[in-house]
Amino acid sequence: MSFVVEIQPEVLPKTDNSVGIDLGIKTFATFSDGTKVDAPKPLKKRIKKLRKLSKSLSHKTKGSKRYEKARIRVAKFHAKLKDTRTDFLHKLSTKIICENQTVVLEDLNVSGMVKNRKLSRAISDLGWRTFRTFLEGKAEKYGRYFKVISRWEPTSQTCSSCGFKGGKLDLKVREWECLNCGSKHDRDENAAINILVAPWAFGDEKRTWRQV
Repeated sequence: MSFVVEIQPEVLPKTDNSVGIDLGIKTFATFSDGTKVDAPKPLKKRIKKLRKLSKSLSHKTKGSKRYEKARIRVAKFHAKLKDTRTDFLHKLSTKIICENQTVVLEDLNVSGMVKNRKLSRAISDLGWRTFRTFLEGKAEKYGRYFKVISRWEPTSQTCSSCGFKGGKLDLKVREWECLNCGSKHDRDENAAINILVAPWAFGDEKRTWRQV
C-alpha cells in the first residue's frame, strides 16, 4: 500500500553560517570550521557476526525450513545495519541543515570508488550518497542552499590560506605545510575550507574562488 501527502515547506530562520564538508573513510565528515564527525560503521563492527550468519546459511539446503530461518536471520541483520546507518545520517544531516544557510559538498564518484576492492566495503558502510540525498532534500524543505562542487577541484592539494597548489598528496599524508606561505594544514580541514569557497558545479547560483 502506498499513499501521497502534501505538506507545506517549513522555512527555517535565516542564518549567516555556511559550511563546506569533506567526506572521508576514517573520519566520516570534516567541516570547514574544524569539526570532525566519526561514522558508526555498523558493518565493520559486526563483520564477524555477518560472516557467521552467512556461513550458516551456505550450509543449509536451499528450500528447507532451516534454510529459510537462516535466510531471515541474515535479512534481519542487514536491516538492522541499514537502520543504524540511516539513523546516523538523518540526525547529522538535520543538524547541519538547521545550523547552516549554505551547505557545500564535493561531487564524489562513489560508483567508481566502490569498484576498488580494498575500499568498496568501507565506502558502502558509510552511505555517502544517502547522506547527500538527505542534505539535498532537507535543504529544499527548510529553505537552505545546497551546493556541490566539481570532483576535479584540487581541494586537498590547494593551500586554503594563499591558494598555492602543492601537488598531489599520498593518502597517508594527513598534515602538510604550504611551500609558499608556510601555513600548516590538517588535510581534511583544509579540503573542507576549499570546498566551501570553490566554484559550485551544481546549484542555482554561481560562485568564484575567494581572492586571497
